[in-house]
Amino acid sequence: MRINWAQSIVSTFLIVIGTFAFETSQAAASLTIVENEKVCMVTNMLFPKKQIPVSHDGKTYYGCCENCKETLATESKARTAIDPVSGKSVDKAKAVIAARADHSVIYFENKKNFEAYLKSTPKGKPGEMPAESGHAHH
Repeated sequence: MRINWAQSIVSTFLIVIGTFAFETSQAAASLTIVENEKVCMVTNMLFPKKQIPVSHDGKTYYGCCENCKETLATESKARTAIDPVSGKSVDKAKAVIAARADHSVIYFENKKNFEAYLKSTPKGKPGEMPAESGHAHH
């Protein structure tokens, strides 16, 4: 049996679309709540181990290195994020934090907002957070 050029293109397209749909549904499923102490709150990234605690105004924040510790101690902007559901400023020490498959994190006021975010987000498109720091690691 000989497949013509058009059938070959359609078959390839369907395979690509099917693979994309599977991968994006997996990405959406990978957005999970994580322990705050495993998040560097300056780089907004999840790490496999506990980060360095930084106390400020009776609350505990976490950084991955000495530079992040200093940033958390001195820059109020590093201690807050915007909840993508409510649009409100959230204290990172009190936030519900969810990590994407790439280990970047999103901060929420509460679990209700996290759940609303999951329901409202197209599969595989777990919202982009603006870069909150120019911090780069070596």
